[in-house]
Amino acid sequence: MKNLSGLIKKLDYTCLQGDTDREITSIVYDSRKVSTGSLFVCIVGANSDGHSFIPDVCDKGAACIVVSEDVTGIPEGITVIKVKDTRYALAFISAAWFDHPAEKLKVIGITGTKGKTTTTYLVRSILEHAGHKCGLIGTIEIIIGDTHIHAENTTPESYLIQEYFHRMTEAGMDTVVMEVSSQGLMLHRTQGFVFDIGIFTNLEPDHIGPNEHKDLDDYIHCKSLLFSQCRTGIVNIDDSHCPRILEGHTCNLITYGIESDADIKAENITLINRPGILGVEFDVSGLVSEHIILPNPGIFSVYNALCAISICRELGIRPAVMREGLLNARIKGRVEPVHISDDFTLLIDYAHNAMALESLLTTLRAYNPGRLVCVFGCGGNRSRSRRFEMGEVSGRLSDLTVITSDNPRFEDPLDIIADIRTGISRTDGKYVEIPDRKEAIRYSIENALPGDIIILAGKGHEDYQEIKGVKYPMDERDLIADIMNGK
Repeated sequence: MKNLSGLIKKLDYTCLQGDTDREITSIVYDSRKVSTGSLFVCIVGANSDGHSFIPDVCDKGAACIVVSEDVTGIPEGITVIKVKDTRYALAFISAAWFDHPAEKLKVIGITGTKGKTTTTYLVRSILEHAGHKCGLIGTIEIIIGDTHIHAENTTPESYLIQEYFHRMTEAGMDTVVMEVSSQGLMLHRTQGFVFDIGIFTNLEPDHIGPNEHKDLDDYIHCKSLLFSQCRTGIVNIDDSHCPRILEGHTCNLITYGIESDADIKAENITLINRPGILGVEFDVSGLVSEHIILPNPGIFSVYNALCAISICRELGIRPAVMREGLLNARIKGRVEPVHISDDFTLLIDYAHNAMALESLLTTLRAYNPGRLVCVFGCGGNRSRSRRFEMGEVSGRLSDLTVITSDNPRFEDPLDIIADIRTGISRTDGKYVEIPDRKEAIRYSIENALPGDIIILAGKGHEDYQEIKGVKYPMDERDLIADIMNGK
C-alpha cells in the first residue's frame, strides 16, 4: 500500500472531494480490475471512456477516482482527484507506485518510422557483450533477464512500462532499451521519467489515419516530443525531417549519418554476399573509429548499426566490444537468415506493407541475386489497397512471386490472393499461387536455383496464423525445419 498524497505529489490537481491522506492498495485503469482500496484512473480511449464506469468502480470499493471532467453523485468517503489529462496523470502515479524505477536504470528510447526494433536488439547485444544486464521493451517482446513476454503494443501503457522497469531493477538490470512509438508519446505513456538517451532513426509518412495521426505534421510533432523528455538526443542527421524533429528540443545532441557531416559517420561501405552471410561492412569515423562487419544486408542496416554505436559510445562501451556485439546480434524476423544451403539464401522478414516490401526488395536486388523470389500474403480484414500495392511492388521487383496466405482472419484466403494477383497483373512479373503457406515455402526451397535470394515476407517474428478468430501455432522457422526433414 502507498499513501495517496505521495502518489499524486508531482501532479497539478484539484481535490474535488475526500481526503488525500489515505492508503491505496492498487493502481487500476481497467474498471474490471478494481477492488477495495484501488485508485481508479478514468482513461478516455477511442472506444470507451473510463468516466462512464464510475458507478461500477464505486460499488467495487475504489478509494480514489482520478478524473478529467467534473463528476457528481460519487459517494462520500471516495476521494476524487481532477487533473487536466488522466493519461498524463497515470504515468506519474504509476512511476510513484513503483518507487521511480527509471532512476535506477539507464533508459534508452528509440523513435522513428523504421529501424526501432532492429536497433534495440543491436544495442542490447552490444551491452550484454560488454557485461551489462540490459532489459528490452519493444514490438516483438519484453525481455527481463531470461523472461520473455509477448508484446501487445510497441510502447505499452505507462503503468506497464513502470512495472517492467521495476521488474528489471529487481532482476539486477542496469539498462533498458525500448521502442518509443509516436502513439506512445502522444498518449503520454512515456511520461513520469526522463530518458537518459533519446534517439531518432528516420521518418516516413506512415501511421497517418483516423485512428492514429491526423496528418504528417501531427506525426512529426509527436515524434519530436521525445527530445524534450531526454538528457541526450542522438539523431540521424541524413533524414530530411531531422530539423523539424528537433524543434524545441531541450537535450544535448549527437548526430550520425552516411551522407552528411555527422559526429559519427560510416564510410567505405561494401556489400557482402558469400555462403552463410548476406551483409555489409564499413568503417566508422568521427567520435568512434572502428571497422564493422554486419550479418545484415543493406544501407538501412548501416544506419541501424551507426545508431547503436552512437548509443553505446554514450554509455562508455569500447569500439572493439561494439564490433563483436554487432557481429553476433540476431534479430528475429528482421531480414533474418535461415541457413539451409550454400547455394541460395533464405531470409525471413516482417515487411507487411508496400513501403516496407519495396525497401526490402530494393535492398536485396543490390546484391545481384540469380533470382529474387518473394513469398508473401496479406492479412485479412485489412485495407484491400495494401494487397494491390504489395502485389505490384513484388511483381515489379521480384523475379518470381509466390502468393500465399498470411493471417486471413475472417476472409477467404483465395479472395485475398485474388487481390494480390490484381496488383501483380499491373506488372510483367511472374508468379505462382500456393494458398498453404508451408507448401509455398516448400515450393520456393525445392525450386531454388544457385544464387537465388528467397525472402519470406510478412510474418517475421510472428509464431501464429490467425484464422476465423483463432491463432494457430505457426512459426516459419519450424515450417522450414519440417520441410528439410521431409515432413
